[in-house]
Amino acid sequence: MQDTLHSALLVLGGQGAARPVAAGRTDAGVHAEAMPLHWDVPQDWRLPPARLARALNARLPASISVREAGVAAPGFHARFSCTARRYVYRLWTGPQRSALWHGRALHVPEPLDAEAMNRAATALLGRHDFAAFATREDRQTVRDLHVLTVVPGPGGLWDIHVEAESFLRHMVRGLVGTLLLVGQGRLPETEVAAILEGRVRAAAGANAAPSGLYFAGASYPPELLGPDA
Repeated sequence: MQDTLHSALLVLGGQGAARPVAAGRTDAGVHAEAMPLHWDVPQDWRLPPARLARALNARLPASISVREAGVAAPGFHARFSCTARRYVYRLWTGPQRSALWHGRALHVPEPLDAEAMNRAATALLGRHDFAAFATREDRQTVRDLHVLTVVPGPGGLWDIHVEAESFLRHMVRGLVGTLLLVGQGRLPETEVAAILEGRVRAAAGANAAPSGLYFAGASYPPELLGPDA
């Protein structure tokens, strides 16, 4: 996505512009509903912000759409200024798969216990070492998890909402995979806290497929968003 957006920006006259910077990085196959980015455009840039979204969308493939564009405050950085990042993981629950949600939600044919999943999720909220849910992570693994909630929806479509300032590699998918084991009755909900404390990746659930994961939004200090935000 980053390279495709950069190419469209160059076509519009931003030859001196740096590459666009996103609020976060996602695994291959993960979707984005609201991914903030910033561009440092060259000084001779002439296209008004009010026209930028439409101009870019005319040059982007159907799989990428710029929803809006505006001028940010000096010092704004899409990645480093971010105070929270939100993800949604979508499950299609029911005995039969959905053609409409193929590639956009994980099909789970077994019944799930949402209440048990949410009780297990409470043990993961707050500031912890999440090494048990990350893979190939060289950074320090302490993170502050703000939200982890399972929301059953009508017609079999469920959402799992996750929010934190930042995440480890594959952390969201590891959390979802563990909660799925709880919901299926394959992992006692009381063991989730011990898995967190043990910091052993093999003890937690496998990474859920990337196709069900969506980057759903980001938060920033109001003073950095600019007048058009």
